[in-house]
Amino acid sequence: MKVLVAGLGSVGQRHVRNLRLLLGSDVEIIAYRVRNVTQVITESLQIETGSSVAAKYALRTCEDLDQALALQPQAAFVCNPSGHHLPVALSAARAGCHLLVEKPLSDRYEGVDDLINLVDDRGLVALVGYQMRFHPALQRVRCLLEQRAIGQVLAVRVEVGEYLPAAHPYEDYRGTYAARCELGGGVVLSQSHELDYVYWLFGLPRRIFALGGHLSSLDIDVEDTASILMECVVDGKPVPVHVSQDFVQRPPSRGCQIVGDEGKIRLDFRALTLELFDGGGELADCRTFTGFERNQMFVDELMHFLACLRGEETPVVTLRDGAQSLRIALAARQSIETGQVVDVS
Repeated sequence: MKVLVAGLGSVGQRHVRNLRLLLGSDVEIIAYRVRNVTQVITESLQIETGSSVAAKYALRTCEDLDQALALQPQAAFVCNPSGHHLPVALSAARAGCHLLVEKPLSDRYEGVDDLINLVDDRGLVALVGYQMRFHPALQRVRCLLEQRAIGQVLAVRVEVGEYLPAAHPYEDYRGTYAARCELGGGVVLSQSHELDYVYWLFGLPRRIFALGGHLSSLDIDVEDTASILMECVVDGKPVPVHVSQDFVQRPPSRGCQIVGDEGKIRLDFRALTLELFDGGGELADCRTFTGFERNQMFVDELMHFLACLRGEETPVVTLRDGAQSLRIALAARQSIETGQVVDVS
């Protein structure tokens, strides 16, 4: 098998590591890179001294996309900055490549439908990299909701916060895509996993109102704080969903609470705990996911993608799903900028 990996930042190198883990020497990896990154970024987000990424993972590198595509890879992993996803994905699809596009799908909607139509016309497999859907705790939450374990859902609160300068300790945060508007950064898009799993669990919101902006002293030109209120519809009834995002929180925090008329679900991604409370407020079930490694989500995602290529499975996060999650993010940003409620569905 021959694959193209566009972008050798932390997530690009993660996919390279996992490709070697699962396929070993049975996969030829072509790396398209613009910044000519040579350093090896480890699983713990440190720099491995004394080695180059091309040598360590036996990569064939290209600085020209057309040159890389001329080598006829069967699949392309689009891992460059979000603002540059679509041009690479479109070129790869035109060359007949199946696609795994990292989240978010883009930083704007223009061109998204063109990619969807192209992939459909060519009969290609395409998966968007919202690997949180492979998190066992979140999958358990989805099962509990399907089983109506807390009855009718009444309210949802989601939080994700981290300190951007500490996110990638091996590099200056000011140069990262998350910090720069031109690269598709900002907290709403960079932390869009939460928006995607809200969509996965509760469907596309009808309308969105958001507050936020660049409120901290971080040296960035994008929003670092967002408080997003969505109106979703669950079982025919409106449900308020609040998503809080930030680039400033220390220590980091990530989790959600889902309140129903017969109980509550509380998920803490940092502590790896999932609690289910009954209608009387008593703890009915508590599960811990001790030993869960973050990389396992990426491995499971890759195994799923490879199974899709073999025709054994169908993508769990389609381009259309990625487009809907992008619409949510863009609506939130529009609301922050205008101060208005934005209709989505």
